Amino acid sequence: MKHNSGKNLVVVGVVVLWIMSAFSAVAEEAFELEEIEVVASPIIERNMVDRYAGQKTLVSEAQIEILNVQDLTAALRKTPGVNISRYNPIGSFGGGEGGAVFIRGMGSSRPGSEIKTYIDGIPMFMSIWNHPLMDLMPIDTARSVEVYKSPQPQNFGNAMAALNMVPKIRDEQGVGSKATVAAGSFGTVVASVESGGRFDNFDYYLGGSYRSSDGHRDHSEGETGDLFARLGYDFNEHWGAYFFGLYSDNSAEDPGEEGTDASRREGTYETRSRLASLTLSNTYDRAHGDIKLFRNDGEGDWLDQPTSTEGVREDLFNDFTFYGIKAREVFSLVGEAELVTGLDWDYTDGDYDMVLSDGSTNPWQGHDYTMISPYIAISRQFGSSDGVTVSPSVGVRYYDHSDFGSAWSPHLGVVAEFGSFTGHAGYSRGIVFPGLDVVVFSEEVIPVLGDSWKALDPEVMDHYEVGVSYRLGDVAGLEVVWFYNDGKDRYVFITSPTSRPVYGNVEEYTTKGVEVSAEIRPAANLAVFMGGTYMRTDPSDTPYAPELTLSAGLTWRFLKAVTFSADVQYSDDMFVSSQARRAGAVNMAEVDDYFVLNAKLSYAFKTKSEKVTGKVFVAGENLTDADYEYRPGYPMPGLNGMAGVSLYF
Repeated sequence: MKHNSGKNLVVVGVVVLWIMSAFSAVAEEAFELEEIEVVASPIIERNMVDRYAGQKTLVSEAQIEILNVQDLTAALRKTPGVNISRYNPIGSFGGGEGGAVFIRGMGSSRPGSEIKTYIDGIPMFMSIWNHPLMDLMPIDTARSVEVYKSPQPQNFGNAMAALNMVPKIRDEQGVGSKATVAAGSFGTVVASVESGGRFDNFDYYLGGSYRSSDGHRDHSEGETGDLFARLGYDFNEHWGAYFFGLYSDNSAEDPGEEGTDASRREGTYETRSRLASLTLSNTYDRAHGDIKLFRNDGEGDWLDQPTSTEGVREDLFNDFTFYGIKAREVFSLVGEAELVTGLDWDYTDGDYDMVLSDGSTNPWQGHDYTMISPYIAISRQFGSSDGVTVSPSVGVRYYDHSDFGSAWSPHLGVVAEFGSFTGHAGYSRGIVFPGLDVVVFSEEVIPVLGDSWKALDPEVMDHYEVGVSYRLGDVAGLEVVWFYNDGKDRYVFITSPTSRPVYGNVEEYTTKGVEVSAEIRPAANLAVFMGGTYMRTDPSDTPYAPELTLSAGLTWRFLKAVTFSADVQYSDDMFVSSQARRAGAVNMAEVDDYFVLNAKLSYAFKTKSEKVTGKVFVAGENLTDADYEYRPGYPMPGLNGMAGVSLYF
């Protein structure tokens, strides 16, 4: 009942927002699509390097629309350096590899993860098992998605890589609304609505969406739904504040390995979350920053999963909570110098109730962590804007953890610019503390581990990166990045014939590779992107780390109102499945290489009154009907399609 009532709330909310957006078209000056002279880049918006030699990849609303994606996993499927896994067309099954993102070989440890996921800088993941749940990151809230492929202590902590979803905001004065409906293969339906407004010092953005699909296989059904709101107010030219809230409610089934006993399917994974944050920001000539207060909680319920006892099924109700404060201020100093200071204080807890079909129960009362992490960084630019500029930097983040002591994350880098060339080189140390997973494993899953978790240290990764880019005005751009990751102290449980198992920081790994990306704009109505990653790992069976991945895409507008977009990806064969937290574990599961082509055709129109504009579109996925999978026995959909319409008020 709890899940159904949440779904009803989302559906009602979407309908209400739809009515509100239609009313805004009458009550306010009509919002029209602007004439877009330059088509958006496919695949990614751009790569960006900050003053501290930290690089991030930006995927914006434009790419999300071009790719016709329905969730965060699909939005990043072609991003160089990123790999994904999934089971279903709609919904991410959180109990396995049914919906996950991997960055340069990181993220396959379940439980535990090197990748952290954020919404507006606020942590959003399953605290108990310490890994992301993709359905808790609804794509409709995103103005952009920031992909951090390396440790960047000046931007985030307690992670080797990160994904941050930046919420939508209305920039222009007035009101604008958008409503979309679509339907496709496998009984897939999509409905979303959003409305944003700005009136002098006040702005708002409201939205919601609902998606469902019967799936391409038996028991591959999925549903997702969300409601979100942003309310902002500028007190004066220097100070402002905004509130952001989000509710999501989702479910996805495990279709099971093809050809095996259906009773071994892993059941259904349901997720819900509630997030609220309040941000106070300031902007001065020589300083800007913000203070963010936040709280979010939710559930990740793994239902109807098999147990080791024949005929007995398990429901596992996992609850998580986060709250804290994040403060950051950037100062412009004399002599082209910049100082960044910040402080994060985070609290997290979690518990679960296990209910078995034979009537027995086994609750875990939970545990909580707190962590405080101040950080500071400084950079200084030398040279002149019309010649060579060089900007060295140095910084450090300090961690004080309630259960695992303290640690340091230093970083240093240099950025050089000369004409159309930009180069960067840097070193940074990533720190990841053990999550609540080590406590629940020791107390419930493998009790013989005892208190050995208390002696664990954080995992450490030393990251080295060198990159160079060239920009030929608005016509073309090329970037090459070399990276090397040296990881140590990965925590696992160690078994021995002569003693009980214990936790220990004993495993090491390395990841090294090259990423290349190129963008070409031969005309204002045509944009082409090409990218690739070549990567080697040790151990060589690291999951979701193919040696070679290639992606390409194009966006072409013709006949003024028609836009054609296409994207393609090749992935080398790779090891898959979770990377076990067991010393000496070997990954045996492997999938073959694959080539997948998708395309979309849209037509923009205006109503006679020109108060409403819109687009009709048709999109196709896997146009070559390729056989591919992210896990053995879990074939992905063959040729499939979707058609829909978006209206702008």
